[in-house]
Amino acid sequence: MIFIESLAVFLAILYLLLAVKQNIFCWLAAILSATLYFSVMYSAGLYMEAYLQIFYVGMAVYGWSQWNSAEKPLFVRSWSKTNHLKAIGLILFLTLLSGYLLETYTEAALPFFDALTTWGAVVATYMVAKKLIENWIYWFVVDLISVFLFLTRDLYLTAGLFIVYLIIIVFGYKTWKKSMIENKNGAADSNRQPR
Repeated sequence: MIFIESLAVFLAILYLLLAVKQNIFCWLAAILSATLYFSVMYSAGLYMEAYLQIFYVGMAVYGWSQWNSAEKPLFVRSWSKTNHLKAIGLILFLTLLSGYLLETYTEAALPFFDALTTWGAVVATYMVAKKLIENWIYWFVVDLISVFLFLTRDLYLTAGLFIVYLIIIVFGYKTWKKSMIENKNGAADSNRQPR
């Protein structure tokens, strides 16, 4: 299992580095990493995290199609406060519901933390696919909690991965912020030019 976890970690880092650069091949790395991580998480008794990997594969296909759209190029943008309140409310509601169900009907390890990181990751992944800059903030919170979660399950490589993620997230945010400002300035310049 250590080899599978190591390969999954490598592909997960590759995914994030490519996502920082807004390189569409990040989604291929995500598919491969998630496929491997399904068995790692299931073996560790983190059932929500395991099934989250199936979602990641689907979102990677969706993300690829969003980023590859020839009709309407996707630029880094921001969400409204209302959308954030809805997203956070949804995460908390689903965390309480899933955590309760896991605690009641399974032998899941740390069911509420497992549910929180899973539902937070679902929302954050959707935000990456839509190139919403705040995804990096959501990921920082999710990954910080995940470090604790994985350490409790002796998944040291994966905990290390999430520590590396925390560092890359800072650079990802700065890179996407710069891209967002450049896109806004470019749009403003093109609007000023005579037609």
